Amino acid sequence: MLEEELAKGPLAHGWPDQRWTLARIKTLIGRRFPKSMTLSGISQMLRRHG
Repeated sequence: MLEEELAKGPLAHGWPDQRWTLARIKTLIGRRFPKSMTLSGISQMLRRHG
C-alpha cells in the first residue's frame, strides 16, 4: 500500500534526504505499483487521503 511505502521515508527508497516531493512520490508509485499518475493526480490523491 502506498501509505506503508511513504511511511518508510525517502531514505529507504534511495533518496539522499527525508523530503517527499510529488516527483519522488510519482517515481515511487512507478517503481512499486503497476500504475502511472500525473503530479496533479498525486496531489489530489494526497489531499483526499490527508
